[in-house]
Amino acid sequence: MSDYILGIKELDNAIGGIKKGSNIMLIGPPMSGKEVILYYIMYQGVKNDNAIITVTTRESATHILEWFKEHELDMPLSRVGMVDCVTKTFVGTVVESENIKIASSPVDLTGIGVKISQFLEEYFMKKNIRKVQLHINSLSTILMYSNIQTVFRFLHVFTGRIKAMGAMGIYVIESGMHDEQAIATLKQLLDGVIEIKSEDDKNFIRIVGLSTKPTPWFEYEIEGANVRIVGRK
Repeated sequence: MSDYILGIKELDNAIGGIKKGSNIMLIGPPMSGKEVILYYIMYQGVKNDNAIITVTTRESATHILEWFKEHELDMPLSRVGMVDCVTKTFVGTVVESENIKIASSPVDLTGIGVKISQFLEEYFMKKNIRKVQLHINSLSTILMYSNIQTVFRFLHVFTGRIKAMGAMGIYVIESGMHDEQAIATLKQLLDGVIEIKSEDDKNFIRIVGLSTKPTPWFEYEIEGANVRIVGRK
């Protein structure tokens, strides 16, 4: 049994699972279902007794939890922590809960970092959960408000902690939104990339860097909350 899985069988088999301490970029164009893929990985992780910490800069934490409910996916909240960078911008005063911590905005990297650290301590030290995933959705939003050096420093801290704890990190980026230099700079901190591309109204996914050679491109379809591989190139 490998240390971590994505839960997409064909990809997991192609790379033989994911080692502890891996940091991964998830990059793809808009409208390719990246969010659903991330939520799918999140759900599969929780099903396998992982704790999940997710930093959300696009949707409120409440909205994401509602999405799981609507799709009848049972998320054990004792192992799900969300850093919400959206709600305070619109609402002002927000009360935190055991699962949801509030950062003032995607600009507030110090605040976001503190909240991530609180969840890491809660799951790893207090609850003694050995498998922890950190998801940041998305670095693209953060890059809209901060320069690449600031984001690099922020990411450097947490990729280092993920490695040291034997956890797994997934960081979402919109392709086509940033210059190649910025993406190359961030990739220096990462062990591999889950790449998504759209061609002729079809979506394809592959993994580069987590095994000796890239996986084939797999065509996938999203049905509700499911990610289904339907072919390969």
